[in-house]
Amino acid sequence: MFTDKRIAFVGPGQMAEAMIAGLLRNHLLPAENILASGPLVEHNVLLHEKYGITAMWDNAAAASRADVVILSVKPQHADAALSQLAGKIRPDALVLSIVAGLSVARIAAGLSHPLVARAMPNTPARIGQGISVFTTARAVDERHRAWSQEILAALGQVLFVEEEEMLDMATALSGTGPAYVFLFMEAMVDAGVHLGFPRHMAETLVSQTVLGSAQFFQKSPDTHLAQLRNTVTSPAGTTAAALFELEKAGFRTAIGNAVWAAYERSVELGRNVKNHKPE
Repeated sequence: MFTDKRIAFVGPGQMAEAMIAGLLRNHLLPAENILASGPLVEHNVLLHEKYGITAMWDNAAAASRADVVILSVKPQHADAALSQLAGKIRPDALVLSIVAGLSVARIAAGLSHPLVARAMPNTPARIGQGISVFTTARAVDERHRAWSQEILAALGQVLFVEEEEMLDMATALSGTGPAYVFLFMEAMVDAGVHLGFPRHMAETLVSQTVLGSAQFFQKSPDTHLAQLRNTVTSPAGTTAAALFELEKAGFRTAIGNAVWAAYERSVELGRNVKNHKPE
């Protein structure tokens, strides 16, 4: 579907690079049909050298040449990017935003362009194992929605939602989620080293435990997580002792509070993109 289309990334950061890699890995379009525009000259050149894409420094010029414009700037640069692109996008082009907190309505108004989709991918997209949640403006037809679906599918699984509020929820749960998992894994690895394992061995034990547990859960669709946890937990055993300490330390509460804080931050960014506090 995309072999004859052109995609422009405005603000090619880490997630944009993950998307570029996914698009090329899945042969959705040739490298020369991907444009990447941003103010960091060295970064643009590196993307060109690594992937063979077209590097540009004029956001408006890049957007004007594209069938799909992927808005991937940082939230504090969103308003400036919308001003640069207003009136420069083709009438039939799709704008797909992955900017945290930036609503569909705000994008459509800022660009005076109705064909807008908003998505929240996550970093495992770099290896094709991500999960993306997206929604679209009412004006987006089935063809443009299918474009969004196909682009995001190059990164991993895709979920479409009607309610845009779920994008802020997804930001907190899956968008930010890899950081929670990495912190948990880091703590486990450090504990393993403290026990006496060499770090490389602790990393292998932890990474495979997390991977295997996640896949076990995915292959047990009718089983509640609590049931899976209970299968590992014997009365007065080692797992019971460990879980008691986690509960005593407020593990569940800390996770819940972290997810809620990320959600509130995403909502805050959407309310005031220009004046949000630095990350």
